[in-house]
Amino acid sequence: MKDIKFAKLLVLLNGAVPVALLGIDAFRHQLGANPVNFAIRTTGLLSLIFLLLSLTTTPLGRITGWRWLTQTRRTLGLYAFFHAALHFAIFFVFDRALSIGSTFSEMLVRPYLTIGSAGLLMMVPLAVTSTNGMIKRLGAARWKQLHRLAYPAAVAGALHYYMLVKADVRQPVAFATLLAILLGYRLLAHYLKLRTAYQKSQAAPVPTNAATTKPRFWSGQLVVAQIFVETPEVRTFRLVSTTGTGLPFEFLPGQYLNISLAIDGRQVHRSYTIASSPTRGGYCEITVKREAGGTSSRYLHDHVREGDLLDISAPAGRFTFTGASASSVVLIAGGVGITPLMSKIRYLTDRGWPGDIDLVFCVKTEVDIIFREELEYLQKRHPNLHVTVTLSRSGGNGWSGECGRVTPALLNRVVPQLATRLVHFCGPEEMNQSLRRILVEMGVPEDQIQFESFIRPAASELPAGGVVVGTAVAATRNPSLAADQAADRNGAATVATASVIFARSGKSQTVPAGKTVLDVAEDLGVNIDYDCRAGICGTCKIKLLSGRVRLAVEDALTPADRANRLILSCQAHCFDEVTIDA
Repeated sequence: MKDIKFAKLLVLLNGAVPVALLGIDAFRHQLGANPVNFAIRTTGLLSLIFLLLSLTTTPLGRITGWRWLTQTRRTLGLYAFFHAALHFAIFFVFDRALSIGSTFSEMLVRPYLTIGSAGLLMMVPLAVTSTNGMIKRLGAARWKQLHRLAYPAAVAGALHYYMLVKADVRQPVAFATLLAILLGYRLLAHYLKLRTAYQKSQAAPVPTNAATTKPRFWSGQLVVAQIFVETPEVRTFRLVSTTGTGLPFEFLPGQYLNISLAIDGRQVHRSYTIASSPTRGGYCEITVKREAGGTSSRYLHDHVREGDLLDISAPAGRFTFTGASASSVVLIAGGVGITPLMSKIRYLTDRGWPGDIDLVFCVKTEVDIIFREELEYLQKRHPNLHVTVTLSRSGGNGWSGECGRVTPALLNRVVPQLATRLVHFCGPEEMNQSLRRILVEMGVPEDQIQFESFIRPAASELPAGGVVVGTAVAATRNPSLAADQAADRNGAATVATASVIFARSGKSQTVPAGKTVLDVAEDLGVNIDYDCRAGICGTCKIKLLSGRVRLAVEDALTPADRANRLILSCQAHCFDEVTIDA
């Protein structure tokens, strides 16, 4: 069943049937010789049934592959609370005549009443925090921990029912048996997950930024070993070491490298996300879309051939995920924005990561589906990988998948429990801004949202003064996957009257459109050390004495650097009169 809304509506309507029938029977005086006792027993039994159903949705959804089942969990849980509250209310109003003293006295005499009341109290915070807004307020991790109370509440309900029944205990034992199976499944799944994670960590340790035999930052040449045609406009370039050994650097899934190209007599620097997995240490791959007005993408497509050498600086970027920070992840891509997410998918599946991986991939037409065959293969091989492709233009004949852009309706249909999940997305800036707003409105906490954009912040987004550094939410770098045009536009967006003064050298110059502080320093003969020119190595750090600059990349800056107003001269574009300590 693909229509999640229909499934939720079906559960909502069917869940209301039992209590509606109970009300009709009560109105017709058809509840038997002791109607109050019948109503109490019926509502209590319904509460326990709904509670066990809510606990069954997750394991049953994983076993059967019917992932829509998990979308009904909160509705079933609310029905369980409703019937439990009604169960107690009928007892308090009709059996105890609204007497608090009598109710407490009865609970002291009959322990099963105390146990049942404890179960009801445990369900109160679960009902109160069942909305997307509360998930956002608590945070996904704390919300999940709190909602584990459903299990002790179910234990209390089953024990309450068993102690209540005096003769035939077959029904309460059946409930207790089902609950024991659910608890056993949860414990076994948790154990297997921990064991798998331990085995994988022993077999292939997660790469870190700690000191290793390879440098944290590397600069040199790599060979283009192979070129793959992904779509008519997209190619993948496989890069290997010139020595025939493994890569001379280590990287994390989602990081990028910088390429320096000599095009028409000038050096052009562009950054591209590494689309391959860090587990494949013999090579790295970049996947590039050819843009009609893109300087470097056109050069790579039209002039670079297998066997060519490319000047590379790597790695950099914080848009990473290794599986250590969350138990599941939602990945949303627009077009060639799939590349950093593909690196994560390849890495996680290579390592046999047990968490759910939900990929929502939006492209224009069917022919634009990058990595289509590989994604289909990985999805068949790894049951925890779930791929949804949606076409923003008409699917045409033969397309049976989703159509349209990424919307709340689409996400609700294909991503279970979105508000509790970590979300990574990458695409054009327009898509990213819209998607970020959608996710927040759907209850995803902002600290659970990370994204990478194709373009840099616009001048209109700048604060009144100081240093501008990167995007606002966890995204640390424009991957420039296929955005030469965007890079060129942003470079040309520098204010025409901007100028730079080098205080110690006593030299100054108006900043031409598109030039960085380092470019101007070279024009004037002011000595500033540099290496990568990509904002990765940090060699070109310099102090900003006054004025405003925009940094396209800030990866090499530490919090202490920012506090001391250090900037990366190779990435700094001026917005007014800027004074530099050089």
